[in-house]
Amino acid sequence: MTINEIAQLAGVSRATVSRYLNDGYVSEEKREKIRKVVEETGYQPSAQAQMLRTKKTRLVGVIIPKINSDTVSRMVAGISDVLAKKGYQLLLANTNNDVEEELKYLQVFKDNQVDGIIFMATIFTGRHKKILKDYKVPVVILGQQLEGYSSVSHDDFHAAFKVTELLLKNCQVPGFIGVTLKDEAAGANRKKGFEAALKKSRKTCLPQAMAEAKFSIESGYEKMREILEAVPQVDTVFCATDNIAIGAMKYLKDQGKQIPQEVQLAGIGDTPLADLVTPSLTTVHFYYKTSGTEAAQMLTELLEHEDATVCKELKMGYKIVEKDSTRR
Repeated sequence: MTINEIAQLAGVSRATVSRYLNDGYVSEEKREKIRKVVEETGYQPSAQAQMLRTKKTRLVGVIIPKINSDTVSRMVAGISDVLAKKGYQLLLANTNNDVEEELKYLQVFKDNQVDGIIFMATIFTGRHKKILKDYKVPVVILGQQLEGYSSVSHDDFHAAFKVTELLLKNCQVPGFIGVTLKDEAAGANRKKGFEAALKKSRKTCLPQAMAEAKFSIESGYEKMREILEAVPQVDTVFCATDNIAIGAMKYLKDQGKQIPQEVQLAGIGDTPLADLVTPSLTTVHFYYKTSGTEAAQMLTELLEHEDATVCKELKMGYKIVEKDSTRR
């Protein structure tokens, strides 16, 4: 079945069928005739031919930091739902939190035709910014903010501030396990939120009771060991992620510590593991799937409306989820 045959069956010109297939203007009467013929014949336009005509591939590159992360998978689910409904295919690139891999995939997608990019960044170096500046297609940043680009981010500062406030109500010696400050969101902003809550409550955290971990349960375990050996009297620990908090909880339990009676803990992420551990972990719920949905909608708006050039910044809300790892 060809466009010429579709046109003949519908009683319209070949050009009209072409406009219909490429979302151009066609009167309602003719659109209905073509639609009926397309449905009856099961006609599928050639993707390669459409690409040559429209210069569009209907492909969107999505760069993620960690494929086995629950939070990342929720964001990808939101992205996928929107792209599928809009007729785009998703190309997923996993970087394993490796800056060089991020740069590699940014270059790969730049050199190979995709219509747009959703980038879940961890940090932005000068090399990141240089590659992004050379992009000819729209880019939406997810999970962070970058000047000059549309973005969807989470309120990491206030989330950390509020959950730390909760912890400090029943706290004598606070501790903190964060991640690299090069990560503006999970690293710098969550630490700033923790420190702001300390300042408000007029409490201090000993330098020995603060540590920087990797994004893993194993690293949380090791950093909790370092803190407890240096400050045995620590009775409260705020962790930048649920995985780190669960690792810290495992070490404390291995040392015979009662949670939350002797040491209370909280994290951020509201992951499934937060409910499965004993005691269940107090945490912060971010609307990860919705943030992925919003990022994809932001990108498709840029793709489908050439005049939509204004950068948008959306900051998502959060919810404190108080469970059994904190004293009440």
